[in-house]
Amino acid sequence: MFGYVRYDLPNLFVKDVMLYRALYCGLCRSIGASCGQMARAGLSYDVTFLSALLHNMTGTDVEIERRGCFGHTLRKKPMAKPDPLSEELGAFNTVLLYYKLTDDIADGGKGRGRRMWFRRGFKRAQKKYPELVSLVEKFMAEQEQTERNGASSPDMAAEPTAKLMESVSDHFLKERATEHTRGLFYALGKWVYLIDALDDFGEDAAKKAYNPFLLAYGEKSRERLMEENGEEISFLFDTVFYALREHLAHIDFSFNRDLTDNVILRGIPMETARVFKGEKRPVMTLRV
Repeated sequence: MFGYVRYDLPNLFVKDVMLYRALYCGLCRSIGASCGQMARAGLSYDVTFLSALLHNMTGTDVEIERRGCFGHTLRKKPMAKPDPLSEELGAFNTVLLYYKLTDDIADGGKGRGRRMWFRRGFKRAQKKYPELVSLVEKFMAEQEQTERNGASSPDMAAEPTAKLMESVSDHFLKERATEHTRGLFYALGKWVYLIDALDDFGEDAAKKAYNPFLLAYGEKSRERLMEENGEEISFLFDTVFYALREHLAHIDFSFNRDLTDNVILRGIPMETARVFKGEKRPVMTLRV
């Protein structure tokens, strides 16, 4: 889940932009604490959102301080202090990226040099958080096997990633986990897999790489895919949006839910609409 989970800035309160910025910097510091300084290069907005979501669900207060870092040496910025939750999420960020690069290499793409950059951080994560890494390894292996078997249903192809996120929610929430927290993370994982596959449709067709939408609807241009099959694809995503909304409505948050609601109810549909149109991904800014 790299780059798709985004907020809708025009409808986000300034206070929540400031919180997101602090969590983003805090996750960067947490990656350094759990996986080493080199792994900080893999910082993602997606796991930053998970940090906001899980801190809120677990009632873990975010302590913010003003300080500088190697990227901002002249001006101090508000940053969330690393805590056990954010440090483990930092390891999760590193492990996900490492497997994403491994998958890219297996598909015939480049990335061996970049993966080597994160190898030490991945090893540190394995040593410090073996249960979490084993969880990711299990479902990544299932995802790989599902794709090797040539699953032609996008819904079935997304199942291992959806189950991974469901299991990750149980791992972090423990006794706070409910059917609705599991359902929310399951739907989030399914959406990430599906939107990534749809976004890569043209590229995978050119490379003859696995893509469930290619197997389901045949090799054709992206424009023709949406023209001929857009209604069916929209229905698939609408079922995911429905699940996200329904489960979100039944979850009790410890703190203000404006940021998480913005991402789930507005940012995710907005990003889906962008991919449907075939538009390039805009640079997400954290400035106010």
